[in-house]
Amino acid sequence: MSTPLADRIRPKNLDEVVGQRHLLGEGKYLRRIIESGNVPNMIFYGPSGVGKTTVARIIAENAGMKLHKLNGTSAGISDIKEVIADTDTIDGMNGVLLYLDEIQYLNKKQQQSLLEYIENGRITLIASTTENPYFYVYNAILSRSAVFEFKPVTTEDIIPVCERAFKILAEETGVKISAEKGVCAHIARGCGGDVRKSVNACELCYLSAENDGKNAIVTLESAKALTQRSNMRYDRDSEQHYDILSALHKSVRGSDENAALHYAARLIEAGDIISLSRRLLCIACEDVGLAYPMAIPIVKACVDSAMQLGLPEARLPLADAVILLATAPKSNSAYLAIDAALEDVRTIEYGSFPRALQNKHCDGADAEVRGQHYLYPHDFPNHYVTQQYLPDPIKDKVYYTFGENKTEQAAFAYRQHLLEEERKREK
Repeated sequence: MSTPLADRIRPKNLDEVVGQRHLLGEGKYLRRIIESGNVPNMIFYGPSGVGKTTVARIIAENAGMKLHKLNGTSAGISDIKEVIADTDTIDGMNGVLLYLDEIQYLNKKQQQSLLEYIENGRITLIASTTENPYFYVYNAILSRSAVFEFKPVTTEDIIPVCERAFKILAEETGVKISAEKGVCAHIARGCGGDVRKSVNACELCYLSAENDGKNAIVTLESAKALTQRSNMRYDRDSEQHYDILSALHKSVRGSDENAALHYAARLIEAGDIISLSRRLLCIACEDVGLAYPMAIPIVKACVDSAMQLGLPEARLPLADAVILLATAPKSNSAYLAIDAALEDVRTIEYGSFPRALQNKHCDGADAEVRGQHYLYPHDFPNHYVTQQYLPDPIKDKVYYTFGENKTEQAAFAYRQHLLEEERKREK
């Protein structure tokens, strides 16, 4: 029993694979490709423990080709050269199938070394990764491969797997295993759609159970203890991290406070209040902005409070910030304005400063108009006077458009009032 139970009961054919019906159900694309007998280059991506490796192994073992298995965490150039060398042997006459697990850990040079052989068909690649392949897999390999996304498995799909795991353990050990009501459901739910983690949790529950050599009782209490927090699919360096932050941001922008609280809770439960705080500060400026400018200092105060309090109390000011932002009026007018201004700074010839805005200095002998001629707004009624502020080539540019919310419309009305008063004064 030294091999983990999840490996001992790994499915042997596609029908035994748990979940992934969108890929492996009758008539689905991946199943039809596999059943055609022609194995193309393929990349499987998705969270861990959902069947990527299992499906790849099933395909590889039934391909009738010389099979090599590498893991990106430990493979080097020498291992890849060994695979390539097999393409010139009698064993490799029918082609070499390389099953490459965790391809994201191979660097660009290592991935490039396979390209020529993948392109001419001497090597067929089946790779799996937990990361988005469009970010982590060399583009030339990606363009020559079919990409399939594996999704988390549902609780309902995993419960029978847990029951089967206890049954196999009983057969292997000769011990009658009795699981209290709700044990399998709790493990399936608590392991967050990860089949491997669920099966291994069953094994842990058995190993920790009261066992007299003939009977073992797996309690719900032990299942809760051994699966606690394991339903958190979260790694600060993984795509999942950025997916949660993106989902949070879009939920707040869409004024759905309940969804926003859910994604905030996932970050809080993972202990990542720093990423949550940074994103909330960004949202306050980008999506609420000038519709409710006070949101910015309020969210800053909430973030500061959270950092001083630490968890678990930090959840309280952070929840205040999430709900405030989600329910506040929205405006991205400042976001659009600064991006438009930056685009001009980066792409056009905008010329020198208007003379009136420059720091005071002596005019050169070639100056057509001498003197700075700056109009000090505070010397005029309403502390306002019209004059050119932008450089000549872009003097008529408009970057900011007043939003339709109450705050910005009030500012717009005040600006119109100033302009009207200025026109009267000029007459």
